[in-house]
Amino acid sequence: MFLILVVPLLYSVIAHEVAHGWVASLFGDDTARRSGRLSLNPMLHLDPMGTAALFIVGFGWAKPVPVDYGRLRPFRLGLICVSMAGCLMNILIATIAIFFLTLPRVSAAPFVAATLMVVAKINIILCAFNLIPIPPLDGSKVLMGFLPAEVRQSLARIEPYGFFILILLLFTGVLAPVIVFVQKLILGLIGILLGLVAV
Repeated sequence: MFLILVVPLLYSVIAHEVAHGWVASLFGDDTARRSGRLSLNPMLHLDPMGTAALFIVGFGWAKPVPVDYGRLRPFRLGLICVSMAGCLMNILIATIAIFFLTLPRVSAAPFVAATLMVVAKINIILCAFNLIPIPPLDGSKVLMGFLPAEVRQSLARIEPYGFFILILLLFTGVLAPVIVFVQKLILGLIGILLGLVAV
């Protein structure tokens, strides 16, 4: 079952990255398009360590889609929208998965229902984690879009150490309540979206 689940989970991560590149192209940066990364072909996105982690611990990552933030126009709006694009894609995927779970025929099929449940959970977790405002996560770039240039540059200097900061915070459990809180917000948003669909 896990081997079958790897496919939708892998594509959830890939869709997250492609969304960044696609929105960047709307704001004037065609770097991802020129590099051929606006594709769902997994071979273009696989990161060796991220793929290995997906099989070992059930959670992984893809190679970041290249974005030249300096080419975004208008810059601040572009930075915020490009940074949010991946998370919004995960919310969309989770919303679709949960919507299908509400259909009686789908929920009555145990394997399909379990698969959709895992897809929804993974995308919600992926979104919540990426919204943490610590470089290089998306949340930090969203925050940078609202900050003065001097503060933005100071936050960007943390990026080389961001991975180690995240590991420390995850290991100590500091981030756990934050991630849970953000997940609840995301579930609330998904509930609103599903309500609009029902209407």
